[in-house]
Amino acid sequence: MFGFGPGTRTLVCALALLVQQNIPDGPKPKLPPQGGQFPEDAPAAPVNTRPTAPATSPGSTPTPRPQQPVPAGITTDRTQLPVFSISVNFVQVPVTVKDTSGRMVSGLGPKDFTILEDGVPQQLKFFTSDPFPLTAAVVVDTSLPGDSMKKINETLPALIGAFSQFDEVALYRYGHTVQQVSGFSGSENISTATLNKVKRPGRTSGPPIIGGPMSGGPSINGHEGVPGMTNDTHSPPPIQESYVLNDAILRAAQDLSRRGKDRRRIIFVISDGREIGSIAHYDEVRKVLLSNNIAVYALGVDTAAIPIYDKLDRIRLPGFGYANILPKYVSDTAGDMFARFDRQSIEQAYGEITDIARNQYTLGYTTRATPSSAYRTIEVKVHRPNLVVIAKQGYYPLPPQKPQAK
Repeated sequence: MFGFGPGTRTLVCALALLVQQNIPDGPKPKLPPQGGQFPEDAPAAPVNTRPTAPATSPGSTPTPRPQQPVPAGITTDRTQLPVFSISVNFVQVPVTVKDTSGRMVSGLGPKDFTILEDGVPQQLKFFTSDPFPLTAAVVVDTSLPGDSMKKINETLPALIGAFSQFDEVALYRYGHTVQQVSGFSGSENISTATLNKVKRPGRTSGPPIIGGPMSGGPSINGHEGVPGMTNDTHSPPPIQESYVLNDAILRAAQDLSRRGKDRRRIIFVISDGREIGSIAHYDEVRKVLLSNNIAVYALGVDTAAIPIYDKLDRIRLPGFGYANILPKYVSDTAGDMFARFDRQSIEQAYGEITDIARNQYTLGYTTRATPSSAYRTIEVKVHRPNLVVIAKQGYYPLPPQKPQAK
């Protein structure tokens, strides 16, 4: 037999007391339910309705825009834009805000803006500073001089690279006629073979001089002859070249008008801006652009990139069209224009232009729906000092649309 001392008897008594009190064991690990990670009666997770922001152009580093509280009654959902345009006459106004040094300004909210139509303040119904995907019609002037055309041909891959995977792009070329090279598709779908269709050698010499003291025109006994005649009766009179920029922009605008309104629709023109011989007049094209909220962005090359020539080229000569009409298109549609001369700066401008077009503030308001086509003025004000506001100065309302049958 074994004997127990006083200390041992005390320990045995304590253990017996714990058993009598029914102290539970430690918690057991919970096993996952059979058949999956979540039980069958678990509620569904909420759907993320926030639109995915498009990627910015390669090489660009846009400054993040801090979010500001949005007042009640203003939506920021980009998918609501088509609904607005069908149910009421919804006016969408893209706005670029820059500081005095030309840098884009971020961080503004709805309370920083006031918008007036025909001088009457409007109540904002839509506001966002989120980037928009682009639907871009790229229009390339292929009648440029050979050396300038060579630079454009070499930079076309960089041009396509300036668009993101969320953008869709169509390509056009023009000289004396307009041709669509490719329809709207994702920028990643534009192949090298497609870009090769845009490339042209360019003209080998400047446009013919058909009048004036340098024309070498006909003379009879030292006196100026009849215009259109030549000394050589077997030679035809010089043929005036045509640069149908108006027709090219109109064709692109008509195609863009049929694209989705939840995207930023732009025409990206690469040209010296020369216009002569188009069937379409400037005012007609401008009306189509402003009716469909299409902005023109331009890269001025060749003579349009030389400051002294750029200023002189904006003068219209009777019977000779415009030497550079691009500034008018850019100003009236609230786009932007860069003048670049060398290949490196041209490639840099591609990314800068697409970045500006994508990262604008977007304001929207509803106005009276009417079939009237009268021009209406718009003024956008920003309640911050020393800022430059770039927005369209008016628009032409389209007739009210009937909701589509579901």
